[in-house]
Formats: sequence, structure tokens, C-alpha cells
Amino acid sequence: MKQHTTNFINTFIEVAEDCPVSEAQIPPEKKEKTLANLQYEQIVKNPYKYSSDDVIFDCYAFKNDISKSEKHETREKFFSKGQPCLRCSPLAKKYGFGIHHNDKGKVAIYPLESKEYQEFLHDHSIMKVKAMRSKKK
Repeated sequence: MKQHTTNFINTFIEVAEDCPVSEAQIPPEKKEKTLANLQYEQIVKNPYKYSSDDVIFDCYAFKNDISKSEKHETREKFFSKGQPCLRCSPLAKKYGFGIHHNDKGKVAIYPLESKEYQEFLHDHSIMKVKAMRSKKK
């Protein structure tokens, strides 16, 4: 079974052109955790520990109440089809966070207004891609 991936290497996902904030905002807590809450918590607490695939699948597993014993098989099935990458993440589209994938494909997030965010923009050794726009032009 062919496995697809959402992982990037040495890449920085810039906030979307139509991102509504000029300073990063922590996704607000709601009664049930949103995708933005789950991604934010996992990445902020563990910078450069998880790949994009790990984050995307862990959020899917949490939202769909997948047990530990089912995870391996479910993950294989999940990535047998292409999945939206972190360019579609609400963190980069709505909440003002850039997402850096290091040389091992592990991710960390940086607020739009941070010095690190600006450094990534000017670093010619890494690829830059924009997060997906929320609205069509």
C-alpha cells in the first residue's frame, strides 16, 4: 500500500496572505478541543519532536477516538490516501503562526511578530511556502 506524506524538509510555512491577524493568537478554548487547539498544544509543548504526519494523524486519532491498539493500522490506512498538509492548518491560516519543518521533518511554530519568524523569511537555505488562503481571490 503506497503511503502518502504531509512532511516537508527544511521548509517554512508562512501565514496565509489573507490571515486576519497581525500578531499570533493562541486558539481560543472551546467546550470541545478544536483542530487548532490540538495542533497548537502538541507543537508548542514539543517543538521539533513531531513530524507533520505525526501531528495530523494524532489530531485525527483524538477527534475520532481511536484507541492505542488501533493506531498503527488506522495510520497506515489514513496515509494510504493523500491528506491535507499543515499549509491548511488554522494556525497558519487564521491564528498567525508560521510553521517550520527542520532538516529531519520535525515541526515547531513561530508567532508572526517574532524575530525568529522574520529570520526564517530571510533565510535562503530553507524553502518557503505560504499557507493556503481561506477565501478564493
